[in-house]
Amino acid sequence: MWQLTTQKNWDELERQFGFVRDMRDVPQDPRHHAEGDVAVHTRLVIEQLQQLPGYQQLNPQDQAVLWTAALLHDVEKRSTTVLETDGSITSRGHARRGEQTTRELLYRNFPAPFELREQIAKLVRYHGLPLWIFEKPDPLKSLLQTSLEVNTQWLALLAEADVRGRICTDQAELLEKVAFFRAYCEENGCWGTPYPFSSGRNRFTYFYKEDASPTYEPFDTTVFEVVLLAGLPGAGKDTYISKRLADWPVVCLDDFRRQFRIDPADREGTGYVVQMAKEKAKTLLRQQQSFVWNATNLTRQVRQQLIELFVTYKARVRLVYLEVPYTQLKQQNQNRVHVVPNAVMARMLSRLEIPACWEAHEVVYEVRT
Repeated sequence: MWQLTTQKNWDELERQFGFVRDMRDVPQDPRHHAEGDVAVHTRLVIEQLQQLPGYQQLNPQDQAVLWTAALLHDVEKRSTTVLETDGSITSRGHARRGEQTTRELLYRNFPAPFELREQIAKLVRYHGLPLWIFEKPDPLKSLLQTSLEVNTQWLALLAEADVRGRICTDQAELLEKVAFFRAYCEENGCWGTPYPFSSGRNRFTYFYKEDASPTYEPFDTTVFEVVLLAGLPGAGKDTYISKRLADWPVVCLDDFRRQFRIDPADREGTGYVVQMAKEKAKTLLRQQQSFVWNATNLTRQVRQQLIELFVTYKARVRLVYLEVPYTQLKQQNQNRVHVVPNAVMARMLSRLEIPACWEAHEVVYEVRT
């Protein structure tokens, strides 16, 4: 069984982890958190979580996942907390940044299995959603998307503990919102389980098109396939192509960089490289020729732009994410002909967004343990 630590006394946690010590003296708005700073709040959240019957009924491994998410749920209030001009205290974006920090910590510093790591990271990312789901522009789409990335039952437990671990005047109202979230999940068939889309095409179409229905099964109009690779340098993308797709045409950004001697740190040059790669891809797309797009593609925004291009030409998109353990990644990077500097690798890791299963017609995770 994986767990972050066996020493869970708060004083021990502060001794073991710098990110826990960083929670000290990070202020919170007393209107919503009269209990004190982030450290006090986090300790209370963990205590409340462990008392919840739903948590106590989980197996030890699932408890370890949820406990770790509770410890990390506000980890990036340290970097996002601001004293506003009106005297209020805010920490906008702490959940999104906390997801990235959680992923880095559990990949590089305290290695966790991929599935557990991503479940913890997404619990951190969405821990406030049960309280604000109905303020989203499209609550149903937000709910179904979240259900594909995180266990909604665990999310509700974390949200309830988050509410109980604070002193505020609206606690009863917030707990009622958590209860509404559970009812909304049950009503839409995604309480503690991913929403059951009928197919990858159905799932992709629903999130790709604004007016699509989750129950609509679209006609398959695709006539060829594009494989979009994603992963850090040294994760094995070239090896994957040589073993699985050796006879496919490849559009590779690094090939253009080397051909024209463009430094990866050159932003203007990188834009030129991407444009040349897209022109080559468009030639293949017009011919309805299956091919591989080989690049790091670390962010959802970059992947989305490419997928929209491919789909316009009626391509079926298979998104393949590759990952190896951090120690192996460093070794394989050092063995590359073109080594990526450590500082650059660290920046890339801090930007990494793991592909979600709804981003393409098919999403494959080639993860080595």
